[in-house]
Amino acid sequence: MNNDSILILGAGIMQIPAIKAARNLGYRVVVADVNAEAPGIREADAYAAIDLKDYRAIAAEAVRLRKEENLAAVFTAGTDFSSTVAYAAVQAGLPGVDYPAALAASNKILMRRAFSEAGVPSPAFYPVKNELEAFEACEKLEFPVVIKPVDSMGSRGVIRINSMDDELAVHDAVRKALDASRTSEALVEEFMDGPEFSLDALVYKGEITICGFADRHIFFPPYFIEMGHTMPTIVSEEMQKDVIDVFCRGIRALGIDNGAAKGDMKFSSGKGAMVGEIAARLSGGFMSGWTFPYHSGISLTEAAIRISAGRAPGSLRPLTARVSAERAAISIPGRVGDITGIEDARSLDGVMDIFLHTSIGDRVVFPINNVQKCANIITVSDDYQIAVDAAEEAVRRILIRLKPFDRQTRNFLQRKGWEWVPDAFSLEHPDNISEFEKLTADEGRLLPFIDEESKADWHGWRLGEAFRKVQLVTGCADRELNRGFWDALLRGGVQGGIWYIDTIRAEEEI
Repeated sequence: MNNDSILILGAGIMQIPAIKAARNLGYRVVVADVNAEAPGIREADAYAAIDLKDYRAIAAEAVRLRKEENLAAVFTAGTDFSSTVAYAAVQAGLPGVDYPAALAASNKILMRRAFSEAGVPSPAFYPVKNELEAFEACEKLEFPVVIKPVDSMGSRGVIRINSMDDELAVHDAVRKALDASRTSEALVEEFMDGPEFSLDALVYKGEITICGFADRHIFFPPYFIEMGHTMPTIVSEEMQKDVIDVFCRGIRALGIDNGAAKGDMKFSSGKGAMVGEIAARLSGGFMSGWTFPYHSGISLTEAAIRISAGRAPGSLRPLTARVSAERAAISIPGRVGDITGIEDARSLDGVMDIFLHTSIGDRVVFPINNVQKCANIITVSDDYQIAVDAAEEAVRRILIRLKPFDRQTRNFLQRKGWEWVPDAFSLEHPDNISEFEKLTADEGRLLPFIDEESKADWHGWRLGEAFRKVQLVTGCADRELNRGFWDALLRGGVQGGIWYIDTIRAEEEI
């Protein structure tokens, strides 16, 4: 046990591995967070109620801790505030990522310029501060384009635009991007197609060590919703080599020579490996703190903390090579009436962690960014398919049952808004289509070849499986399987079917 302390920015779920790792290393842990209910506070030794956006107040706290409690490092993982970490470390006379490098890794305009000057493959881009500049930028680039805030994470305010045909879509995208930016700035950049990857790296005295390469699973355009990631990647060694090479070039272009780096990388058809963005910190999204340790057997967070305190990271050689999968549970719009299946999901072989982000009474939405998901499940196995199947089955066992009568749920199921969200199911078998078209509001029946429908919804249910889940939960009778029910099930999946049955029964009782 040493007598040093460490200041960790953020006390949310994503910072808990850092808090625990620092305590394992013998540090007294002080966490800073504006949220006095943040779950990491009870894991720490002390709490400072400071808004992480107030970099001067964070720096003042670091200076105080340096004088009074032998502060050895300032650290964060999974937040937007790596530049605040660097600024506070400089003010307190501590080691860390150089402030200009951290600033460039936090501001996508500075980042893109650094990549361009160094010849690192990344999208063509234009900074914008208003709608007029955004329209002008769109005219200079080939579609599709992406509009995003310059200084946010979790895909907040990030939207793909396919053409100028819908000017309202461009207006809406610019507004959302500017609103999500702390500096009210945005980027319009070319869209990169192809598979996407998350990479973590540690840099010590200029030497880069890759510590995690995961496949990201992105859905629901025009937004970019990560429904999970899987480690290790299954792409070819040649593609991995190209992606890692460009990632390392990007790290050097930003000037990160002592600390952590997290990369969102693409392999674009015709252009090869490209940088989406690089942050001067460890990844969020459960990768650095959960899936990589499960995969490798080493604590990446402990190694990163050592570097932040000016120490060598220790051995980064993986001890194991297991498969770890993370998958997300999402919801259609509505208000949560009940949540079931958590313990059932937890009982599955390979399930290591379940993180639930919603509670009874909360309002939920179909996500347009990565902070609006309802749950995350993490699994581990020696077998790739077992790990993936366990994560996906665990997601299906969790049921977020929505309250009847909710207007947002009704509008979603009746396709009044949310046009970008794909229907959970679409009928393909001609006999099912024929029977569906005959249905009325007063006549209900089971579709004859329901198990012949092959399309899966966003959680991997097929139509026959989804129907039987609704039947198990509600005990629905044939007379209730009318046109309204099938519309709700096809549009909203298991949640939609259950909500419809719950609502018509509640209406009958009134």
